[in-house]
Amino acid sequence: LYMLDGIQVLCHSSIRMKRESTIYFDPFQINHDYNDADILLITHDHYDHYSEEDIDRVVKKDTIVVAPMDLKEKLLNHGFQIEQIVLVEPNQTYQVKGIEVHTIPAYNTNKAFHKKEYGWVGYLITLDGTVYYVAGDTDITKENLQVRCDVAFVPVGGTYTMTYGEGARLVNQIHPKIAIPIHYGSIVGTKEDGKKFSELLDPDITCQIFIS
Repeated sequence: LYMLDGIQVLCHSSIRMKRESTIYFDPFQINHDYNDADILLITHDHYDHYSEEDIDRVVKKDTIVVAPMDLKEKLLNHGFQIEQIVLVEPNQTYQVKGIEVHTIPAYNTNKAFHKKEYGWVGYLITLDGTVYYVAGDTDITKENLQVRCDVAFVPVGGTYTMTYGEGARLVNQIHPKIAIPIHYGSIVGTKEDGKKFSELLDPDITCQIFIS
């Protein structure tokens, strides 16, 4: 599973990718002072995705923060310089420290926690020729059904996002090589959700469970 070299799910939806660059997504309940982030990507404004105390445990002086437009004031108030911040909109492509970052809309279709008009996102990033999709808090949408990736991190805890059944349906449709369930087992969903998700995947998709 070389595509997963240097990859950890630290907690909930908090992901660390350590290659030539060290990249974090939505740090939350971080129990170690890493302070090594080259790039920090935030999917949206909720406390379990945008947590300033956890951000402080991963950033260093020259970290670039990638985040939706509505986080601009919070990031500036927290002490980031404007030149350290890349503000993003859905369906756009950005170059961040030499890495291509593409934004996929992340929103609910049958509940009101994550509205499409908020402009919140998931991310597609390419590292060493592998395309990683970090879905953010989302349901199945017409946009994420079009995603092409090698590794997909999808929320499966239900309540605020897809359930494990919906997550599996999305993954079987977009057919990455590897699927990783996130966003379950602590705030929402049960520890079992990852296993149930894995059992519903097409047999040629590898499921890697980090939260157990």
